[in-house]
Amino acid sequence: MKKILALFLSLCTVFSLSACGSAASSAGSAQSSAASGSGDKKIIKVSFGLSAQSAEATGASKFEELIEAKYPEFDVQCYSDAQLGDDTSATQDVAMGNLECVITSCSPLTGMCSDLKVFDLPFLFPNYEAADAVINGEIGDKIAAELESQGLKNLSWFENGFREVTNNKVDVHTPNDLKGLKIRTMENPIHLATWKALGAAPTPMAFSEVFTSLESGAIDGQENPISTIYLNKFYEVNKYCTLTNHVYSPKNFLMNKALFDSLTQDQQAYFIEAAQEAAQVNKDTNRQQCEDYIKNLQDAGVTVTELTSDEHQAFVDATKAIYDQYSSEIGADLIKEVQDVCAQYK
Repeated sequence: MKKILALFLSLCTVFSLSACGSAASSAGSAQSSAASGSGDKKIIKVSFGLSAQSAEATGASKFEELIEAKYPEFDVQCYSDAQLGDDTSATQDVAMGNLECVITSCSPLTGMCSDLKVFDLPFLFPNYEAADAVINGEIGDKIAAELESQGLKNLSWFENGFREVTNNKVDVHTPNDLKGLKIRTMENPIHLATWKALGAAPTPMAFSEVFTSLESGAIDGQENPISTIYLNKFYEVNKYCTLTNHVYSPKNFLMNKALFDSLTQDQQAYFIEAAQEAAQVNKDTNRQQCEDYIKNLQDAGVTVTELTSDEHQAFVDATKAIYDQYSSEIGADLIKEVQDVCAQYK
């Protein structure tokens, strides 16, 4: 397995990547890059935002390994830590043909495909089995097809996992425990409405500011998947973690559609197969990491709370109005379709 290209190399490497970025900005560069590359190699860059230690990186490396083993003429290059831009800018570059591939959260895509907003609804998925059934079934296929008109081929679905809440004030067991707590959230209307419904004071800010804001007391807590909580060392500034599982966050593994169409039929089929195998590696790794990281958080002195069924239901009840609030925007039929699938896994 080849290396993940790390964010912090030498100054020369940074300049080299900058030069690549400039070249990529020319029209059709994703196709020309894949067509020419260095020597006989056809370069496929895969951008993602998480670290080289993440399950996302493990999945991306698997894709690299599989493609290069099957088709030596391709040089798959994986860039972690948002080296080629954050999710929004990298996704735009893929759609425009300035970048070959991106593994992105759904948020940058909701303007292109409103159905993706369904994944922002609170307490929609009871477990991983339900999430897998939705993502890998007809609903996931339908959403993937809708992205093609935007110049994006959805090769497979990765995951960031279930989001949990941490804070430095109180061991959270009920929505009332969150009352008045300044919780950092994404700048996402549904997420903001959810935390307001739970009694917290949602505070959007850039992810890069979260650690120092927790350290200084500017915010009391934050919400993210366990892997993000652990790898970013939030346990150093937050001593309580509650496993709320309030949102399941899938991720899209996207390729420029024109580039995908330029591949042979056999290559297209294998790129999808490799991406799906990579996604399974990502999910298996992420779920194992979550178990391991929870133990690591406890070893670091964090109080990790798993809610009882009654406690969890109180959070669900407190956020039911969010569904009515966003039903027309997301689509009542889609919400019911997802809920019907999830009901089979409760």
